[in-house]
Amino acid sequence: MEMKHEDLVQKLLNCALACESCATACLHEDDVQMMTRCITLDRDCADICLLAARLLQRDSGLALQYLLICEEACRLCADECAKHEHDHCKRCAEACRECAEACHAHHQPVTQD
Repeated sequence: MEMKHEDLVQKLLNCALACESCATACLHEDDVQMMTRCITLDRDCADICLLAARLLQRDSGLALQYLLICEEACRLCADECAKHEHDHCKRCAEACRECAEACHAHHQPVTQD
């Protein structure tokens, strides 16, 4: 892996773990129905971040374009988590914002040859 991607991969992994933790904690909240959008976005964001990390790790030609999608997933998840007062949601929102910013700094526009 190129050293320039090491920090980004770490942020992606941190975000994925925060999202997984948040989704699991949401399932144990008293009113799970109120948390369904949060859980759904947590799970989507975690999967998307893990794939982005894998693509960067293998130096895929699609990796830097895929970060555009990853940034969007992180922003959606952060916005949803920020609506809730639970500590796990606050931690997740922070990790998602950090990851979105890191993706934004590295992504490239989607192009087809």
